[in-house]
Amino acid sequence: MLVKVKDGKVTGVQGNPDHPFTQGRLCAKTNHYQERVYHPERVLYPMRRKGPKGAGQFERIGWDEALETVSARLRATIARSGPHAILPYSYLGTQGLVNGLTVGDPFFNKLGATVSERTFCDSGACTGYIMTVGPTPGMDPESFQHSRLIILWACNMLSTNAHMWPFVEKAQRNGAKLIVIDPVRTRGAQQADQHIRIRPGTDAALALAMMHVIVNEGLTDADYVEKYTTGFDELQAHVQQYTPEFAAEVTGVDAEVIRVLAREYATVQPSAIRIGVGIERSAGGGQLVRAVTSLPALVGAWRKPGGGILQLPLWAFPINWDGLHRADFIPEGTPVVNQWQLGRALTHDLGLQTPIETLFVYNSNPLVVAPDQARLVEGLSREDLFTVVSEHFVTDTARYADILLPATTQVEQADLMFSWGHFYLTLNQPSVAPIGEAVSNAELFRRLARAMGFDDPFFYRDDEQIMRESMVWDHPALQGISMEGLRATGYARLNLPAPDSYAPHAEGGFPTPSGKVELKASMAAGGNFVLPVFRQGYAGLQDGGPVDALPTFRPRHETGATDAALAASYPLSMMSPKGHAFLNSNYGNMRRQLAHQGPQYVMIHPADAAVRGIAHEDVVTVRNGRGSFKAQARVTEDAMAGVVVAPLGFWVAGSIAGATPAALNPTAFADLGRAPTFSDNLVEVVPG
Repeated sequence: MLVKVKDGKVTGVQGNPDHPFTQGRLCAKTNHYQERVYHPERVLYPMRRKGPKGAGQFERIGWDEALETVSARLRATIARSGPHAILPYSYLGTQGLVNGLTVGDPFFNKLGATVSERTFCDSGACTGYIMTVGPTPGMDPESFQHSRLIILWACNMLSTNAHMWPFVEKAQRNGAKLIVIDPVRTRGAQQADQHIRIRPGTDAALALAMMHVIVNEGLTDADYVEKYTTGFDELQAHVQQYTPEFAAEVTGVDAEVIRVLAREYATVQPSAIRIGVGIERSAGGGQLVRAVTSLPALVGAWRKPGGGILQLPLWAFPINWDGLHRADFIPEGTPVVNQWQLGRALTHDLGLQTPIETLFVYNSNPLVVAPDQARLVEGLSREDLFTVVSEHFVTDTARYADILLPATTQVEQADLMFSWGHFYLTLNQPSVAPIGEAVSNAELFRRLARAMGFDDPFFYRDDEQIMRESMVWDHPALQGISMEGLRATGYARLNLPAPDSYAPHAEGGFPTPSGKVELKASMAAGGNFVLPVFRQGYAGLQDGGPVDALPTFRPRHETGATDAALAASYPLSMMSPKGHAFLNSNYGNMRRQLAHQGPQYVMIHPADAAVRGIAHEDVVTVRNGRGSFKAQARVTEDAMAGVVVAPLGFWVAGSIAGATPAALNPTAFADLGRAPTFSDNLVEVVPG
């Protein structure tokens, strides 16, 4: 992003037209970013609560008083109950290696605070993917222009990965077929050659049925399978149970459609699969990713540029995660609370030996993004809970803060950016000085370290030093890239082959224990686990419990087959995907993005609306046993019959009745990586 500045003020932003991947484009979220920077409701000074919790009433204080108050409460909590009574809560509200995911981990680990386990996003998918092919970056996103068949599987690319779309479009212009597998008629599905509607959480049955057809009709690349995979014989026997007819009954996809899909995928090469984060969000999401990630090896898709699978380009970046997390600071025996269970933790329902007394939130707005919304409100309302929030705005969570601290925006801070979506390392340089008394996350934790009397020089590194220590600079992927070069150009492509020649696994070389695609996963022998990137390398990663070594279909937690009584009361499946104009809950208070997104709505199929007496734009109540919220009905065939779609990101403060879809989301985990199960969620929709 290029920033226009006049007289020390940001006047506009634009994409960089010279960037090979973004090509001068911004998305609906970040267009007009200056409006976020200078929003009249932005938090610019440290604040102290002066009204009841949840009222969002604050008075200005100075930084010295804020730091003294926070440090005194941290010391008091430790003296009274021990450091385990302190819980940090953060995610990726700010990206980057300086101010993003890991910025506060060393501080809280040094305190001995309870570890906050982050498995909201891609933990289950990453686990299944790495069990199969290892931490490989997989396909180059730019190489999709060379694909002849592309499957976007649970990936709403035009809303969540828009910069990659031109490469898909180019492939289409060159004759490639684009297939979208999704319950919803997304923007991408509207542009596809074929949209395959599938019931939420049943995709593994489809993938395994594709394998059934491929192996039984002799469509495998026998040479590739023999040389570069393990476990094929066991897989071949295993998938005999997953006939297209079985999958059709489970998924709602016609058996002949499944056969044709499998044949086309196997024979039209190079074929490419792009999976989205939403693919993991059901009971069997991890094994689903195992199944989908196995497909390219069976048909030899990896042999040519434009073939294979893309999960996360993240794996291409040689990041010094250990140096960022500093898990070595964590005292032995420190408890772990998964962020998915914050509501239970704050209401004393997790059985924690030491109840949480102090909560420190940054880079996140859990009241909107976490489940158990009613219980979260109850917990955040506790008078005995001391809550600190660092934010840009008085978000739904910030309304409950005792101390509210002002954070800088991206144009006011320095950062080094890896990418979830491409192979370019980016230097984010500040364009203007921090506004008001806002500070970056890195500076906030430097100040807190001083206030707590930490003497380790590690806590006082400046941003430049953090950047230099955040990457493994002698790694081959960074050959020819330096901080000095980044300052001159702003970005640099990792030292990888050009997209038109990038076929990373044409001759195997997978970073798995065997060096091959593990159709039967050797890592399954260790039981379920959470990857260090999500759990700070915390000792004792194994959670135990059986893990299927072969990809297996697992029914959803909430279906008529597993709980007939529940399904009778709540017969519709609810999905809560990311909003097109929001970045999780970011921009949920911005006038322009709200106008683009519209009011909180729920998409419902005409047949489902008719039997409930619901008309287009009626106000309806969506409910289940966990809670309810009100929304405007959008009666549309974009929603699959039996499925309702309520996008994530709308704020409680702007809702119709003080609740959002998070009030209904389940707290159960998926099969791998303790991933969430947003899409494993039965509800009912009624008028009014």
